Parts: sequence; C-alpha cells; structure tokens
Amino acid sequence: MLDKSVVAIVQSDWAKAVPIADTAATLFYDRLFALDPSLRPLFKSDLGEQKTKLMKMIGAAVNGLDDLSALVPVVQSLGRRHVGYGVKPEHYVTVGSALLWTLKQGLGDAFGRDNEAAWTQVYGVLADTMKESAQPSGAAGPAE
Repeated sequence: MLDKSVVAIVQSDWAKAVPIADTAATLFYDRLFALDPSLRPLFKSDLGEQKTKLMKMIGAAVNGLDDLSALVPVVQSLGRRHVGYGVKPEHYVTVGSALLWTLKQGLGDAFGRDNEAAWTQVYGVLADTMKESAQPSGAAGPAE
C-alpha cells in the first residue's frame, strides 16, 4: 500500500509537470536513449505520438494512485503489452532513472529528496506490477 503522503507528493509534482508536458517528454526520451541507446529501435522514428501517450499514461497512473484496486489491473495489462513491444525487465531500471532525471530537470529546486523518494516508491510499485504481469504465468497478484 502507498502512504497517502507519498501519493500527495507525487500528485502535486505531476500537477507542476503537466504544463511542461511536451518539454518533459522530450527530456525523458532524450535521457532514456542516452542511458541506453539499444532502446531506440523499440520506438517509431517519430516520437510525437509516443510522447503524448507517455504523458497521458503517467497522468492516468498518478491520478489513479488514490484507488490502487482499480489502477493495478490497468498497469498489469500495460505490462503484458510491453512484452510484445520488446521491453525486458532490466529496461524498467533505465526508465525509472530517466523519469527521475526528467522530474529533477523539469521541477528544479521543487524536486527535493522527499519528492525523489516518493517517486521512487511509486515507480517501484508500478514497475514491479508491470514486470510481474509480464511473466509467463501472468498470475501475479496486485501490488501492495
């Protein structure tokens, strides 16, 4: 279960990131491909649509943190779909690093240690849920 204070921090940070969504998405993908250039072929050459999808997905996840019982099945489905795109479990670490870096760049001094810890916890729960659902058994339970 996620602590309400953690959820509040992440949701507050996201509200600050929404106005810079286009810039944030560009920062994210630039950083992702700098960290692991082998990920670039997993995406279409034109990232415009992908950037929009990313920001919508993060927004939906962040807004859904108040009701994990409804969010978990959506995240599990996303994890299963990502296997088909070529995503491997180790890619989640790189994505998490790129996400935190992007938030630090976009929010500046407003993104302190407590913010990083909150996002790390939330991303960990969501990434673990996605990875578990991607296992061949697909029988993973909800994240807590």
